[in-house]
Amino acid sequence: MNTPLFNTTLSFGKLKAHAKTASAWQMRNLFAGETNRFGSLSVSAAGLFLDYSKNRMTGDTVSLLMELARECRVEEKREAMFNGAEFNNTEHRAVLHTALRTPKSETVLFEGQNVIPDIHAVLERVEAFTRRIHSGDWTGYTGERITDVINIGIGGSDLGPHMVCRALRPWQRDDIRVHFVSNVDGHDLDAVLQKIRPESSLFIVASKTFTTLETMLNANTARNWFLKSGTEAGLPKHFVAISTNAEAVSAFGIHTDNMFPFWDWVGGRYSVWSAIGLSVALAVGYDHFAAFLAGAYAMDTHFRHAALEVNMPVILALVGIWNRNFLDYPSVSIAPYLQDLSHFPSYLQQLEMESNGKRVTKAGEPVTWHTSPVVWGNVGTNGQHAYFQLLHQGTDITPIDFITALKPSHTLPGHHAALLANCFAQSEALMLGKTADEVRADLQAQNMAPDEIEFQIPHRTFPGNRPTNTILMNSLRPESLGALVALYEHKTFVQGAIWDVNPFDQWGVELGKVLARTIQAELESDVSHNHDSSTAGLIQLAKAALK
Repeated sequence: MNTPLFNTTLSFGKLKAHAKTASAWQMRNLFAGETNRFGSLSVSAAGLFLDYSKNRMTGDTVSLLMELARECRVEEKREAMFNGAEFNNTEHRAVLHTALRTPKSETVLFEGQNVIPDIHAVLERVEAFTRRIHSGDWTGYTGERITDVINIGIGGSDLGPHMVCRALRPWQRDDIRVHFVSNVDGHDLDAVLQKIRPESSLFIVASKTFTTLETMLNANTARNWFLKSGTEAGLPKHFVAISTNAEAVSAFGIHTDNMFPFWDWVGGRYSVWSAIGLSVALAVGYDHFAAFLAGAYAMDTHFRHAALEVNMPVILALVGIWNRNFLDYPSVSIAPYLQDLSHFPSYLQQLEMESNGKRVTKAGEPVTWHTSPVVWGNVGTNGQHAYFQLLHQGTDITPIDFITALKPSHTLPGHHAALLANCFAQSEALMLGKTADEVRADLQAQNMAPDEIEFQIPHRTFPGNRPTNTILMNSLRPESLGALVALYEHKTFVQGAIWDVNPFDQWGVELGKVLARTIQAELESDVSHNHDSSTAGLIQLAKAALK
């Protein structure tokens, strides 16, 4: 598929010239001059609503961005991905995570074979296992019911299911507690082991190869902890695996009947829809997990078939391209005004930065344009009292995605109106700002002395003109969460397609892991290797402390 490079397209040049004009725009003036700005710069899909009107852009900007998407052949690349093309070209793999949430009645071909029956065979095993745990049919080695589930994984095997379980807190069962352990730091696992009993605990070891360093260290420590009370014969009742390495799983002591597979065409950060979601099903019930999949499929259908001009993932991606590449904003803040989405910014950090944090094109040539921005954030209203000062008056401009639900899942009076008021007010304040004349008028109304007013004005002036998106759902439910996650997956894909990078590999993760093995051997023995003076000095300090 011969595609012109991002910065060689005709639309790139047009957008560069357009951005010079846009740099002088004030959004408050754009709103004043466009009576239907909100209506023309918003879109609905799969139960979500996106308002992107509070960006420094016009209908002409959108038209030019659509030209860019078409010149970069986003539509053809999108269809190739859905059809199982080798989109991950460095690992020679297809990218078919969308198939994981496709209904059983559909057909998705990979190398001439329909993968849907295999996918649903695994989902049916997840469902059957979940119902056995919930019914009490599956018990521990002493005959006790399982009360605690501990998911041991890292990266996509942790961030996805952890985020979803937290987001679906209102649907969590009272009789199952789900814990997540990912960090190689023993304090992470130790904190969980202090809360559970071996007789009633089930460990899910999530590692495709069953060799992931952090995961297997934690899994083996958990195994040893269990064996202080139980026996090796009891291990299969308390450990299950999500993996493809049957030999290693069996050697660990897990019966391969309790191994849930997934496929090479499922990337880790796109895997929560697979057996990696077992912890989600156990936490909230399989029916709610199925609704989560259905919500994602609804967004898949919209993304695949909707025209670019009304395509929510495409629009969200192009707004990001505009802000990153043409207005030169280096980061994006994610601000969910929903406490249950507290882990969503961390999830998006991996999804976007591990996917598109690349410095070479798919052909291996250095890029000469910015790729992924830094993604960061926290829940509102906490963020308002932490870093929103910088967002309003700092020297860098940071676009923000506000995410909230119109209805709460609780019945506490007054709270949700206050939450929504803060969410909407922040986006309005970031857009409008506050001029020196407005500050002066406010302080004069407070009868402040004229000299003090002039001193205070620069400190209380807000430049405004700071871009935001607002994503709304009616309520945070399994299906709306599925649509939200799929929205950002497809946004990430579109941006990777335009930047001509591979969003589905992560070689940048590997170098530090390789060096860590060498250093760990030095910390645990008298072996030494050549290092720079800093690294060598740090190793010696650690060895002295560990003696």
